[in-house]
Amino acid sequence: MELPLAVASVAYLAGYAVRVLARDHLPRLGVDLCVGVVLGSWAVFVTDYAVRLRLSGLRPLRFVRTHLMDTVVLVLPLLRPVRMVTLYDRVQRRRDQPRLSLYARVMVYSGLSVSLLGFAAALTVYHHEADAPGATIVTFGDSVWWACATLATVGYGDVAPVTPVGRVVAVGLMACGLALLGAVTGSFSSWLIQAFTREDEKPAGGHRDGEGPRGDSPGAS
Repeated sequence: MELPLAVASVAYLAGYAVRVLARDHLPRLGVDLCVGVVLGSWAVFVTDYAVRLRLSGLRPLRFVRTHLMDTVVLVLPLLRPVRMVTLYDRVQRRRDQPRLSLYARVMVYSGLSVSLLGFAAALTVYHHEADAPGATIVTFGDSVWWACATLATVGYGDVAPVTPVGRVVAVGLMACGLALLGAVTGSFSSWLIQAFTREDEKPAGGHRDGEGPRGDSPGAS
């Protein structure tokens, strides 16, 4: 279900983005179409979650506790990129040889997830802030600038959300952004450490302990 869920996630984000960015120029039919795409994508997540709950044989509360990240994504599909943290955790548990391709995949996916998460947060904040009294985020450009500053933990303070929804999104973006960016830097650091450790553990000259240059034992004539 990874591919269908990924497609549903993109469709959800696209429908929501069109609904927010073109709200002043979108005809009624277009609005209904966007809402239909969003709800249809959400239905895919609900169906997948219900099927996995049924197949797991667990009680609902126990399933929620053991699949907390999936439950959060079910409530708000825009947070699907945060599931990359789970993949990073599985990579960290590996004890075999470091695989650059695996770590690189985590870093690339996490970087893309940060971008998607920032874009989704910018859309949500712009949706709720644009018409709010005293708002400093009045254009989508302002919202994107704010999302980038928040993800990077810079916090210039020139623009900030003033509505309750905007501030809740800001707190979530701070936490999720730190987790995903930490997955990128952590994966790269872990690969370097494992690679250097294995390099240091190699015997000098590439010979095994107790063998001479030709594999003979030290006492052999």
